[in-house]
Amino acid sequence: MNPASDTTDTSVPPLYLRGRFAPVAVEHTAAELTVRGCLPPELDGRYLRNGPNPAPGEDDGHWFTGPGMLHGVRLRGGRAEWYRNRWIRTRQLAGHPLLRADGTVDLAASPANTHVIRHAGTVLALCEVGLPYWVTPELTTVGPYDFGGRLTTAMTAHPKEDPATGELHLFGAAFTAPYLTYHRVTAEGLLVDSRPVEVPGPTMMHDFAVTEHHIVWMDLPVVLDPALAGRGGTPYRWDEGYGARLGVMSRAPGSTEVRWFEVDPCYVFHVGNAHEDARGRIVLDAVRYDPEGFRRTWSGIGGPAGPGPSTGTSPGPGGGTGGGRGRAASVLHRWLLDPATGRVDEAQLDDRQAEFPTHNESLTGRPHRHLYTVSGDGIAKHDLALGTTRVHATPGSRDAGEAVFVPASGGTAEDEGWLLSLVSDDTGKAGELLVLDATDLSVQAVVELPRPVPSGFHGSWLPEDGRGH
Repeated sequence: MNPASDTTDTSVPPLYLRGRFAPVAVEHTAAELTVRGCLPPELDGRYLRNGPNPAPGEDDGHWFTGPGMLHGVRLRGGRAEWYRNRWIRTRQLAGHPLLRADGTVDLAASPANTHVIRHAGTVLALCEVGLPYWVTPELTTVGPYDFGGRLTTAMTAHPKEDPATGELHLFGAAFTAPYLTYHRVTAEGLLVDSRPVEVPGPTMMHDFAVTEHHIVWMDLPVVLDPALAGRGGTPYRWDEGYGARLGVMSRAPGSTEVRWFEVDPCYVFHVGNAHEDARGRIVLDAVRYDPEGFRRTWSGIGGPAGPGPSTGTSPGPGGGTGGGRGRAASVLHRWLLDPATGRVDEAQLDDRQAEFPTHNESLTGRPHRHLYTVSGDGIAKHDLALGTTRVHATPGSRDAGEAVFVPASGGTAEDEGWLLSLVSDDTGKAGELLVLDATDLSVQAVVELPRPVPSGFHGSWLPEDGRGH
């Protein structure tokens, strides 16, 4: 199946509207779910996951642009007390476009469809083109959230919470100058710092990284093309002439100076983690797309591929083999950035298809040994010290989503805890919440959900005691 030719047949829905991506038509609530295996009693909280879910009969032109829907499972005392799914009641869902008639952006018309986090007790549904939306732990929408009027840009879907300070670091990317603005929010939820950062133009900057002392920016060649605006989908394309670079900026108050490092042309949707090594170098681990891998993935989920080859198939970030001639569209990659010398080294860490990298968030910005990714055949655990990978394969038509790490209380090892993953099915069967032991990827429990769950994006574990995300 070739996505480019497949979507020209109007009798067949686009790839992002069928199979495991097929949106659900109704909101649903169910209590006392069936559990196979044994849920760890220590799991007391809510697992929430976000993703696009167009209303019945609607096609927003791209997998990334459909209205956000949250799926949630409440776990307590070894039981799965409830499941519910709810559309996020955004201005977009009510029919308001992101771009107003005068060309300005309605930040409250974000689809809020990409991630969901909790910070300072507030649960926020995120999407990088607009404001976050405040929702309750029971998935009721409260409304757009601008940190008491202090946030006047969009907010990334991938903020980073520093485990030592509790501060939330984030950025806003814009279609017009300033194209990039850095923000810092205190552990108590007060936005106290906003600084424009100079970049040459509007790119699709989806993620970034933090270390103990630095912010790491990714200025990569997927750019806004005004000629594509208003055609449905997203107005971004690959631009061979833009260049690719990574930037290191101090976290010191008031700093906006960035040391840029030219890298081989690529794109990164998602960062695994970053840290500073003993030599003062920045170590950045992320999932890297080469130009061909990006083009075939982007065309498969509704975007213009841009000039150059677009062969094979890829059902989007996080799934499939990458198609083509057997080479993965996206792989785990490492960059070493040396601010002292200006040197950059990079290397592929694994040859498996990878996306949605996660880690033990108590080590965000600090040295880490383990990363977890969604592989072409399941969930992969990467031991970066040994250079080994273990995979939990999902059977048949089952397709695992992002694996969220939940640390065990009192655990001493980095990988002591569990992985939670929402599993979709390509044949339309009901979804599952998969619980793995993070040390060896053994199955601890499977929570049977009452309805199908579309493949989506990112989620969080919200422990009942309020600690962490």
